[in-house]
Amino acid sequence: MRIVAVFTDTPEMLAHRKQHGQAHLDFLKANQSEILVGGGLKDEEGGVFVGGLWIMEVESFDRAKAIIESDPYYVPAYRRYTLKLWGKAFDEPVTI
Repeated sequence: MRIVAVFTDTPEMLAHRKQHGQAHLDFLKANQSEILVGGGLKDEEGGVFVGGLWIMEVESFDRAKAIIESDPYYVPAYRRYTLKLWGKAFDEPVTI
């Protein structure tokens, strides 16, 4: 199933990002079979990261939660998330 994870960060997450950035990128690479697309979110161009978004292909919501909560970036005090089931309109890849 396709699941979208939307992350919302507290301001304290910025320091955590700096400290654990490489471990987070390594984690994403190691899990790229299930985390298809991922990236940080900003409120404005040139702004600071305030969250993130992943598109996942996983067997269940429980699996999505397990992956998220294993990420070095995941600290409940700094990062919350919501999960939504996603119905993709087209099966072909779309590039921008």
